[in-house]
Amino acid sequence: MGQLLAGVGRADITPAPGTPQGGWGAQTHQRGLGADMPMYATALALSGGNETLAIADVDAIGFDAVWTARILDAISSTTGLAKNRIRFSCTHTHSGPNTFRLGNISEGLDMVMSYLESLPLRIAGAVYQAIQSMQPVRCAAAEGRSGINVNRRFHVPGGGMAVGRNWGGAADQTVRVVRFDALDETPVATIVHYACHGTTIAWQNKLFTPDYPGVCRQVVEREVGGTCLFLQGAAGNLTPRRGFTGDLRVYRWLGQRLGLAAAETALAIETLPKHESYTGVLQSGAAIALYEDEPVEPPAPELRMITRMVELPLKQFDAPEKLEAEAQALHEDMERARSEGTEEDLRAATARYTQANWRAGAAREFFGKKAAARQMQAIRLGNIALLSIEGEPFIEIGLRIVEASPFAHTLFSGYSNGGFGYIPTREAIEEGGYEVTQGSPFSGGAADAVVAEGLRLLHDLKEIDA
Repeated sequence: MGQLLAGVGRADITPAPGTPQGGWGAQTHQRGLGADMPMYATALALSGGNETLAIADVDAIGFDAVWTARILDAISSTTGLAKNRIRFSCTHTHSGPNTFRLGNISEGLDMVMSYLESLPLRIAGAVYQAIQSMQPVRCAAAEGRSGINVNRRFHVPGGGMAVGRNWGGAADQTVRVVRFDALDETPVATIVHYACHGTTIAWQNKLFTPDYPGVCRQVVEREVGGTCLFLQGAAGNLTPRRGFTGDLRVYRWLGQRLGLAAAETALAIETLPKHESYTGVLQSGAAIALYEDEPVEPPAPELRMITRMVELPLKQFDAPEKLEAEAQALHEDMERARSEGTEEDLRAATARYTQANWRAGAAREFFGKKAAARQMQAIRLGNIALLSIEGEPFIEIGLRIVEASPFAHTLFSGYSNGGFGYIPTREAIEEGGYEVTQGSPFSGGAADAVVAEGLRLLHDLKEIDA
């Protein structure tokens, strides 16, 4: 099928000081003071055979359907790529700018709107740069491990469920790495895939950060070379092993740990394998066996992409008018607490409004419906598959897909091409908790639907040109 081509691009998307910060219902400040680290949109373009596609890795918590569509439109119009050939993924950092809870903002809304307006073309520019810089490459994948995550569904003593540390819960500590080298074996790009919420830095902090994924990319680029993309995994119920803190040292520590594990894995990959031939013995102080390592050119990997919609069953919602009225009353309470209350009053009022506003928004979108369509994308690179879905799938979904996948290496992700909403397991729905009662519009069959359609996509990719 000819040679695989790859190129990378990057745009700085760091918000200006004073831009509203978001990601926490318990947050009492609105404007961020500046950036602890730059925030980026990083792109990888791939072309081979009759296929050309792009993956964008963006330091953001995520975007609603409207802003996702604007970003995809900008990428498509700038590059000429069809929108179903673009994967737009977010790292899901919670310490970035407020790009999705605009109703909470009473100070600095003009700045965040200016920031949002600037993003589509900045992200499109990174993808354009990636396409323009494509060159012949080889690629290969490997797996390592890093223990920076933990299941976050904590059973509170005495009853109830909280977001915490459940050391006995399901988790996946696999670091999945794909390396792309130029034909002279110089690193061009590394994909690092790992599942863990970007919630190390929390409501106490006033500086923008990319959380641990930003540090991970930085470490990989320093140790391996080339440009690193971070693809978030099925992190719906996984959290950093130490987080919910304002201590910036913690996310740097976690990111360095993950980055070093990923770099070690990437450095062990040989995109141009060598065949060992014994050639004899040289007498020195000892008898030394001599070898020649002959390069063995691997076949160019098949590059394919399939984009499909999957119908996920919904739970029932109260009438939106009722929930909107409740949210409006709590919004007034929040503004009253902002002007008259203590910091604790404001924190509690903001949390109540945030939860009520989500319920009202979900009811507006889903009331009276039985199912909602979510986009899934599957990319094949030889024996490597990258599978993604909108929203926040639980790790059990990812584990089931990887176990049954027909590919040697399967990278399953959420947080791609827009949309919020947890995709929990049936068991989690029975247990309750934040992800189920506050964060998910879906019913118990959603997880099974994602697994079934994901595996269909992977098998369809596997059968192409088989």
